Amino acid sequence: MALRHHRLPQLLLGLTLGVVALGLGAVYWWERQLPERLEQAAERGDLDACVRYGEQLQALRWLGDRAPGAQAECRRRKAAQLWEQRRWAEALQLQLQLVNSETGTPEDRSLLDAWQQRLKQQALELFQAGDLDASLARLEPMGEHSRPDRSALGDQLRQIWERNRQGLERSRRLVAEQRWWEALDALNRLDHPWWQQQGESVRAQVKANLNRLSEQERQRDSHGELRHSVPVERLDAEVSRLIAQGMDDWEAFNKGCAALGGRVVELGPESACQR
Repeated sequence: MALRHHRLPQLLLGLTLGVVALGLGAVYWWERQLPERLEQAAERGDLDACVRYGEQLQALRWLGDRAPGAQAECRRRKAAQLWEQRRWAEALQLQLQLVNSETGTPEDRSLLDAWQQRLKQQALELFQAGDLDASLARLEPMGEHSRPDRSALGDQLRQIWERNRQGLERSRRLVAEQRWWEALDALNRLDHPWWQQQGESVRAQVKANLNRLSEQERQRDSHGELRHSVPVERLDAEVSRLIAQGMDDWEAFNKGCAALGGRVVELGPESACQR
């Protein structure tokens, strides 16, 4: 009985060593197959298999230099294929791996930069056209759609978008209150083409009411009730200039009117600048 217990650990040890040896043998055999398989995959144009074998070779550092040319060419061709398929994130990732490898070339780096620049340009074009979501989607493969510190290009685009959205909303509120000059200034502050277009109907309404005020003033002046009004265009420019310097809307209107030799008069619920 004692002899049987003594032999059992030896038997288990022998089995364990046998399994380990078998596993190492299989790994060694596969290691020797990989370079040849990679080259064959490259020759027949099987880019997926080629890249897969290349990644396995990369993990086996002592064999990774046996087929570097084929490995690099597979990555290069596969990245180009992914780019054409509009799978931008995968294409950029694979191209970056190529650039960071020992076989990466200056041309590979230039192509990576060109792809990133192209995505940024597309993102800006979509943003200018009014499609914020699509713009951010273009930036996402590069990680430029958002960052915790809000330094990404996508964060800047969101800020511009929100500022213009709020500006148009403010102009509409001012129109509802018949505060035409302030509404016009809010519209003039819009600096995004799509939001400027959205505000055209509001601008037309504001201009129509400002012109109506000027016409009312001219009619009253013909009867001797009021003096000449300050030209709308000159007053608009002066008020906008003062607001840009940090002055609030009402103060800018009063000072702008005075600077042009006029005075503010009340016309019912509205105010006008007259000489």
